[in-house]
Amino acid sequence: MPLIVIVDDRVSNRNIFAKLAASIEADITVRTFGEPLSALEWLKDNTPDLVITDYKMPNFDGAEFISRFRLLSHCEEVPVIVITVYQERIFRLCALEAGATDFLHSPVDHHEFVTRARNLLKLHKHQLLLADRANMLEQELVNSERTHELALRDSSERLAQVIDTVPAMIRATDKDGKLLFVNAYQAAFDGVDAATIIGNHSEAVHGQERSARDAALDKIVFETGKALPSFEEDLLDVNGATRVFLTTKSPLKSNNEAISGVLTSSLDISARKRMEAHLRHQAHHDQLTGLPNRVLLNERMRKLVARARRGDQLFALHTIDFDGFKAINDLLGHAAGDRFIEAISKRLQSSMRDCDTLARVGGDEFAVLQSDVSDTQDAAEFAIRLLSIVEQSADLEDIPLSITASIGIAIHPADGADAESLLRNSDLAMYRAKAEKGSHFCFYASDMTLRARQLVVLDKRLQRAFENGEFILHYQPQVDVASGKLIGAEALLRWQDPEHGLIGPNMFLPHAEENGLIVPINEWVLQKACEDAKGWQRFGLENICVSVNMSPIQFRRRTVPLHVARVLASTGLEPRLLDIELTEGIVMSSIDTVIADMQHLVNLGIGISIDDFGTGYSSLSYVKKLPVSRLKIDQSFIKNLATDLSDAAIVRAIITLGRSLNLKVLAEGVETAELFARLQAEGCDQAQGYYFGRPISNDGFIEAFGNISRLSKSV
Repeated sequence: MPLIVIVDDRVSNRNIFAKLAASIEADITVRTFGEPLSALEWLKDNTPDLVITDYKMPNFDGAEFISRFRLLSHCEEVPVIVITVYQERIFRLCALEAGATDFLHSPVDHHEFVTRARNLLKLHKHQLLLADRANMLEQELVNSERTHELALRDSSERLAQVIDTVPAMIRATDKDGKLLFVNAYQAAFDGVDAATIIGNHSEAVHGQERSARDAALDKIVFETGKALPSFEEDLLDVNGATRVFLTTKSPLKSNNEAISGVLTSSLDISARKRMEAHLRHQAHHDQLTGLPNRVLLNERMRKLVARARRGDQLFALHTIDFDGFKAINDLLGHAAGDRFIEAISKRLQSSMRDCDTLARVGGDEFAVLQSDVSDTQDAAEFAIRLLSIVEQSADLEDIPLSITASIGIAIHPADGADAESLLRNSDLAMYRAKAEKGSHFCFYASDMTLRARQLVVLDKRLQRAFENGEFILHYQPQVDVASGKLIGAEALLRWQDPEHGLIGPNMFLPHAEENGLIVPINEWVLQKACEDAKGWQRFGLENICVSVNMSPIQFRRRTVPLHVARVLASTGLEPRLLDIELTEGIVMSSIDTVIADMQHLVNLGIGISIDDFGTGYSSLSYVKKLPVSRLKIDQSFIKNLATDLSDAAIVRAIITLGRSLNLKVLAEGVETAELFARLQAEGCDQAQGYYFGRPISNDGFIEAFGNISRLSKSV
């Protein structure tokens, strides 16, 4: 049964390596030690088939342990794997000089551990088999002195037959480099006849360069009388293909212990090396684009940091995020989104210098490591070039696309002394650039970290505000333009903060959208608005409709119709007195599924308005598909209605569109009598703004409009 010895001062490592070693094959015996001295004491009387040792241990390191281990006569040829966290070459050389066979870097890949250990056990087994056969031959020769020549010939033939079955290259050479023995595997690899090359110099078979290298290694074996540690080498087979072998050289000794030759055995590990290369590539590259991933990007940044310390050279990290990429996924599907990512990555890669690194670090997030940056202007020009590359229009699924990007830039060493800091700070700069509404780049500034911390504080304050009931609703009246009568009110969220007073929604709702708190907040808004609207009826406001805004996140959850139905049932509000306001962005983010949900709401008897109409897609092709009852003209077109001919034309066109589709049209932001009169002249149906009343609390709304069917300012 194979015996594996594991030496590691950490209990968790010993347990893991013991389980991995036991899984290599059946009937393996594993012995573990927590420190090297006790292991050496035990090994004096026991011979393992494989030793696995940590490099950094108490008392002395792995190199010293291996040196003492090799002094044990029965352990000279036992393979030793060294596990180390050190990347520096000096540690590898120390271990090799001490007699190490192979290396594994910590943290250890379990598949690689099992594969390497299995290969070394296999090679060691073959070496033991050769030694046993040689001993058997020697014993037969001793016991058969009278038939010495016959026994020698017979044993040699049987030994050769056994060795020919071993799936490894085996050959023996003398001091002059002449071939004493070649097995069938070796002969087939070299494309020669084993019987005809015995006695020839190895140079005739392997060429001058390889023969000279082998001769130098053989000389060490002859001089020391000891086996060389196993080493990897690339060899060309008879067809010119390169294969990787794990090679060991051991002394061949005669009866008088004189070294008569060197036995070279080589095990083909090409499959293992291909697997290692494949796993290494997978671990360091993005599967979709084939670009370096975050892991490889970090490694290259660490190298640039080390180089910069020596030469004081600047480099920049650009974090790229595509603006509006979600719309591609929603409209065309994730497969189309993947094809876009592939196309844009090829476009970016084609513009990179050899010394730059383009990596994919997230869904639609890329990073570019720009080396050898002279100053911030150099980095800015590079970012501008990246923006222009992204903005080049392209077709996807026969749909023309024009997309922009936001880029954050962090420069070493001013914006971060290590890879982690640079990634974090370039991300912060990217989000600042994204706030500029796309096609923008931004350098990291020290106050961004402070702002990020402030957002964390805001998260906690918002959560506390929701739990403590600090949110309130204000209502702004909506009127019929022709009669001036009150027809409804829009519910507007406010935060009554104990420390800072009344806070408007623009100060906290965007962040609530990002952290997900918008969902419970909006659910509360709907419940409260319906309760208040039901309460208005007790004060003579029986047919006043309440308008409630919905978040895109709520529609993505596909639970809006069910939730609205439950709220109406619990409050007793008639569905006709509830109006749901949606922005064009919500509708277009996933038009088919949103239309289905909208239809469910309409079937309940609820009205649906498109808010901020005119600022987004505003296309007849999608408006005519939607089961909506009202369009709300954005106030940006209303405020200059009397003075700007373009705005007047847009307002007139929207009113005409609404009339042709049998939709009501409401104008937002009406602040003066002049604007109100102009809307009456244009035939607008409804209006809302400071001219009719500012947003006020529920009690204030009842006090102002209760038992009144017509506004005091009506015309």
